[in-house]
Amino acid sequence: MADQQPTAETILAALASVPGPDGRTPLPRSGALSEIVVHKGKVYFSIHVEASRAAALEPLRLAAENAARAVPGVEGVLVSLTGERPAEQRPAAGERAGERKPGPRAQAATTKAGVPGVKHIIAVASGKGGVGKSTTAANLALALAQLGQRVGMLDADIYGPSLPKLFGLSDARPETIDGRTLKPLSAHGLRLMSIGFLVDQEAAMIWRGPMVMSALQQMLRDVAWGDLDVLVIDMPPGTGDAQLTIAQTVPLSGAVIVSTPQDLALIDARRGVTMFEQVAIPVLGIVENMSFFVCPHCGGRSDVFGHGGARDEAARRGVPFLGEIPLDIAIRTTSDAGKPVVASDPDGAHAQAYLAIARLVAAGLDAPQRPPPRIVIER
Repeated sequence: MADQQPTAETILAALASVPGPDGRTPLPRSGALSEIVVHKGKVYFSIHVEASRAAALEPLRLAAENAARAVPGVEGVLVSLTGERPAEQRPAAGERAGERKPGPRAQAATTKAGVPGVKHIIAVASGKGGVGKSTTAANLALALAQLGQRVGMLDADIYGPSLPKLFGLSDARPETIDGRTLKPLSAHGLRLMSIGFLVDQEAAMIWRGPMVMSALQQMLRDVAWGDLDVLVIDMPPGTGDAQLTIAQTVPLSGAVIVSTPQDLALIDARRGVTMFEQVAIPVLGIVENMSFFVCPHCGGRSDVFGHGGARDEAARRGVPFLGEIPLDIAIRTTSDAGKPVVASDPDGAHAQAYLAIARLVAAGLDAPQRPPPRIVIER
């Protein structure tokens, strides 16, 4: 029937004809299939495989995708292979609970598949929202491009994508190259991808974890990024499941932490630094955003959120301090207009501040990586 709607049960029935990772057991009974999410005709699920077999098992992913797509009423399918183990295979919660080490989820970080053609992937993260992380990520990406790098940017904030607004692409939609691979959009010399390009601007993303993870994996793996020197990932705020999944499954070259100077933001920034250190990802440095305000009328300076907190925190944690970005109306208005300040005023003082940060980030990418933190066992 034309109005027939797919359900998780009809998708499961279709997947029964697909052999699981062992080549024999039907996928729904293999223990490798995640929860199936169906939303407005879109189907989302992942298949757990050994990371070392991910490339060899791509035909399995494709077979599962085709089986689900054949179900009446299905309008689209997102299927990802993930190295994260199913819950029943994880160590018990009480197993060496006193150890300060990456937990069962973080252990997947030891094997990661790269993104073809991409030399470095960096995460721009914050411990909380509202600190200007996305604006910083966009201007950092533009500054890296001004330094001669080939740069792409992925908006990994499924629930609150901001990249379409930042680059004036709210009404744009990506094309597909072969019916499955997405062609990134372009603006100011950057290659761009965001869930905001794929859904209505005002749509509420009421998605569960597996749905989010599948979308992130597709925007990483099923996008024709081409040859890039740097792919900048604008991470969701916080240190939850989405952030940890990216840290686990993507070979990040490093992370940039964005914070404002006040203690409340710095508390959360510390959690961001700790998360990346615990999964052995180098922290390239901390940026102090909204560092100070200079009145455009009288020229007087006000430290609205305090000043120097991020610099002090970087020194305390032994990570680089990358620089200060002021609280300024020009940064806000250019971002709202879809022409971030590095693109719209490349010779201005604000753009030069972002360029100075980009130079330090580029130098950090070229420098030998620091060894992962020593695991401390608390007794």
